[in-house]
Amino acid sequence: MNTQELISMLNKDLAEEHAAIIRYLVHSYLEGEDTPLGVNLLSRCREEMWHMHWLGMIIGKLGGEPDLKPAPYPYDPTNRNSIFESYVTYEKNLITHYNAEAENMPDPHIKRVLHREAWESAMHARKFERVLLKLSKKEGSEVPGETNELPEDYAEKIQSLVEYKYNLMLRHVRDSWVFQKEDIFGWKLMDFAMTQMKQLAHLSEPVAENGITPRFELKPQNLSSTLGAALAKTLEDVESSIKRHKALREEEETQKHSGEIINLELSLDQENYEGAEIKDWLKQIGS
Repeated sequence: MNTQELISMLNKDLAEEHAAIIRYLVHSYLEGEDTPLGVNLLSRCREEMWHMHWLGMIIGKLGGEPDLKPAPYPYDPTNRNSIFESYVTYEKNLITHYNAEAENMPDPHIKRVLHREAWESAMHARKFERVLLKLSKKEGSEVPGETNELPEDYAEKIQSLVEYKYNLMLRHVRDSWVFQKEDIFGWKLMDFAMTQMKQLAHLSEPVAENGITPRFELKPQNLSSTLGAALAKTLEDVESSIKRHKALREEEETQKHSGEIINLELSLDQENYEGAEIKDWLKQIGS
């Protein structure tokens, strides 16, 4: 297997992990992050984020371009029982898949990572099987999500910002992998990506709590080939995000939800900080 073939293989794995992240994250929001099922799903989602990160780091180190498009996640949405049964099947398929890849992998580090992906997928399958055993008959027969109480135009404004924030977060993650050799800037960008993930959660939760699936849809990405260009684009997007958050904060519907105002104000503070940091970084690298 040559380097390009290896990158292609790992990108397919990356897409599978990305799909699992979105599925478990959306489901956790629909259940409610403060519920036992929501907490369980959010924990699995965070572990899938690590899985995706390990693969992305290897792809970046090999000089490859991480493919940010998630794979399809096949599941039966009939009720909770069928949903969790689909999760068990998905994770069990990954066990066989990763172990097979690991057996044919000469690189010892990548081999260990693939084996780790396999045994952590096995743990996920067992965790989901336990959920199925604990579901009451009523819970198992129901579908997660509440009735929508948000005005349609307001829900669309939040969804638009969810989509924007999701794509901004993905590019932060991608840049952190691609530019991991550029001093510590790769890790600084990952730190920003983690902040974006939390902001994304703040926006997605009120949508999902009303039974609406958050719009995690990948848009065409501006994939910079140099660190300076990547930071300049990030600064542009952070400044645009600040304007979007300010506009949403002033919405009449937002004023009815004090928790959302607190989250938006925190996001604005975080993004003003990020913008100032990026401007300093651009000076440091002479861009």
